[in-house]
Amino acid sequence: MADVTVVFVDLAGSTGVFQALGNAKATQAITCLTDWMGAVCTSWCGRVVKNLGDGVLMVFVQNNEALEAVTEMQRIQTERIKTWPDKLNMRLQIGVARGEVIEQGGDYFGDAVNVAARLSDLSGPDQILATDAVINELPPDTPIRFRSLGVMDIRGRNESCTVYQVEWQNEALSDFFTVPAELMPMPPVKSVPQLATIAISWLDVAASFTSTQLPVQIGRSAQAQFVVNDPRVSRWHAKILWRAGKFYLEDVSSYGSWVRFAGSGVVLALRRQECVLLTAGEIALGAPFEDFSVPTVGFRF
Repeated sequence: MADVTVVFVDLAGSTGVFQALGNAKATQAITCLTDWMGAVCTSWCGRVVKNLGDGVLMVFVQNNEALEAVTEMQRIQTERIKTWPDKLNMRLQIGVARGEVIEQGGDYFGDAVNVAARLSDLSGPDQILATDAVINELPPDTPIRFRSLGVMDIRGRNESCTVYQVEWQNEALSDFFTVPAELMPMPPVKSVPQLATIAISWLDVAASFTSTQLPVQIGRSAQAQFVVNDPRVSRWHAKILWRAGKFYLEDVSSYGSWVRFAGSGVVLALRRQECVLLTAGEIALGAPFEDFSVPTVGFRF
């Protein structure tokens, strides 16, 4: 069949809603949101393939209509959750891919479906990630803004692809502030105690989090647990996670994070990747350490 644009929309924060409301009310709230996403999809001539819990799989024949639909979803959802209690905030993570798919029994299969789902996982809250095949289909005079995040390896896929972030917000954008990161291999894993506390600091701002309080979001957004108010920092830039007795840093930003460990000359550049936090050190957000003015978050255990 002909190429289609595949969209996967996921709700970030739905787990907290179940904890806050209980199963019945949370299911009702999430169903209302996924039904609304479906309505936006069909209003732009798309088709809802299926709902997957707190996610929705959609397909569009017209590539431009797919991007118009997802940008509309982000604008509406971001605006209305401003009046919602923090515990009910559910933000959209969206992945978009284009390619040939196979329809079977009302479901869709193919590389584009898998890539869209993976990009949804890789995106941060309020973000839209799209493949180069999606961007290349846009007309030259398109009003849709986007910027390249460079070549990324997609799990389960033999070939890398260039990934773009679709810019739907009205805030000023500039490549002056940030430069793309280079993908680096994961460092050797060093075990840490099963229970621990991590302290992080930036300028005169400091906070400590126990392993039971993680994950912690770092970013420019006022809703982040640790706010770094600098224009080079993405609204949702990185997450500190606790998994299997170890601290991890996961980058979810536009242009990457750099990690430097104390007593070592090794610097890891992360883009949509994660690394184990081996020892105390520093994290540069949005630019490498060579930029003396880069916002730098210190961390220690």
